[in-house]
Amino acid sequence: MPELPEVETVARGLSSTLEGRTIVKVRQNRADLRVPFPENLPKRLTGRRVTHIGRRAKYILITLDDGNILIVHLGMSGRFMFRHDPSLPLLAHDHLVITADDGVDHVLNDPRRFGLVALVEGAKLDQHKLFAGMGPEPLGNAFDGPTLADRLAGKNTPIKAALLDQRVVAGLGNIYVCEALFHSGISPLRLARTVQGQRAERLVQAIRQVLNAAIAAGGSTLRDFMHHDGELGYFQHSFSVYDREGKPCPGCTCDVAKTGGIARIVQSGRSTFYCPRKQR
Repeated sequence: MPELPEVETVARGLSSTLEGRTIVKVRQNRADLRVPFPENLPKRLTGRRVTHIGRRAKYILITLDDGNILIVHLGMSGRFMFRHDPSLPLLAHDHLVITADDGVDHVLNDPRRFGLVALVEGAKLDQHKLFAGMGPEPLGNAFDGPTLADRLAGKNTPIKAALLDQRVVAGLGNIYVCEALFHSGISPLRLARTVQGQRAERLVQAIRQVLNAAIAAGGSTLRDFMHHDGELGYFQHSFSVYDREGKPCPGCTCDVAKTGGIARIVQSGRSTFYCPRKQR
């Protein structure tokens, strides 16, 4: 599933081409994805000007001039693609086509149909069921060491599970939590309530560092993720621990033949990769 850096990359790409444009045509090619499309969506979007495109957690937010916001979640395999030639035939899984006043099609393609599209009033966005109770953005000013420590206080779950809880912090996924825990020197098995003070500060800085580096690299290409323009992300080539079981971690001075290198365990049904010697 595309995580925060991948969604941020797509949102920025859409912003560069669709923001400020007027939607002149919308084609909806099926009734639903994971959930039904909003009622009368093509009619409600046509003629609207896009005033801003941003992101909340793993959701793309397309703000319209009537105050409504189009919410898009890419699911497991969704992606937006640009199409400059309207005469080209649509692909089998091109489910929504938004045509701007410059003639460019913005095509939502989702083979597995695990994504979703919703349309809500902007003033009610925070109360929408997708966002109500959601934690702070990890790249926002409201996310710092004391804030994270407060949200982790009293939690007896492992820190890995706590960071994946969207009520603690928004948008973090399995890949980048593994990477951030490594860079902060914190074991994924450590109880969340014990991540306080300087540990919490180190973890916040590691989360920011990892996410910003991944965004700069265009995200990670796992399975079939690619950008809006068809380019692939490259951060997977910079993983320190994720998907590197048995290999040495960065700066390793161990005898990997004896230590086994990076370890893989399963937590809440997901693979966790970490260095048992550097993470405590």
